[in-house]
Amino acid sequence: MVRARIASLCEARGLALASLDLNVLTVPTLRLDNPAHQLALAHTLRQLRPGLLVLDPLVRLHRLDENDAREVSGLLGYLRELQRTFNLAIVVVHHARKRTAASPGEALRGSSDLYAWTDVTASLSRVRDEDELLLRVEHRSARSPEPIRLQLLSRPDGTRTHLELLEAPSQDASDEPRPPATLAAALLVELGSADRPVAVETLRARVKAQKQRVTRCLEDLEKQGYVRRAGPRGGWQLAPRAVAETARDPAQPTLPLDDD
Repeated sequence: MVRARIASLCEARGLALASLDLNVLTVPTLRLDNPAHQLALAHTLRQLRPGLLVLDPLVRLHRLDENDAREVSGLLGYLRELQRTFNLAIVVVHHARKRTAASPGEALRGSSDLYAWTDVTASLSRVRDEDELLLRVEHRSARSPEPIRLQLLSRPDGTRTHLELLEAPSQDASDEPRPPATLAAALLVELGSADRPVAVETLRARVKAQKQRVTRCLEDLEKQGYVRRAGPRGGWQLAPRAVAETARDPAQPTLPLDDD
């Protein structure tokens, strides 16, 4: 079944499956939280030296509590170590919660560490009918593209299923203002436009992010001298460093990178 799905992807793109340097893990069980399985996977990567490792789905590859940040962070730390040790990209397929969220990444099931760990988050959701999908992409350090509409197609007998592009994402005019690319940038923009200290809850609602992420980002910005607290419960405001840099170039202030 796995081979048939991969063959369908290749056929839709005019590729010969036999010509691809592709390997599929066929072990009965793989637990990424099991030290013995971790060593076995690392050994396999050392032998094959792939450029991409796909783990699908994550929920079947561990026995951890996905809502426990400590357990999840240990698993994600192992994956980050694999990525850096073997110089490869890792795609993790994960499920989303049924309730809506401000962004696709924040809808990921389990600990928010999963969203914080990703460099790029691609989310698929159904629209209109069961054959039409919407692809949303979020980047850690770049502006996200417009959502892309896709359709799931297959032969009458149900074989050779693949996705087809329904319409290309629209291109924004070059002179249109662009939203901040990072949470840190969004927070600084909000604080810069306020004439008084802003509470965390207000900032969270404006930038549409989880309170935990907003608080952590503000604390990092405070350490770097960009923001400061206006008393224990007085909210947050720009620090002199951020004010000076924004005054020098309001459109492109020098901003720190998000830690997550």
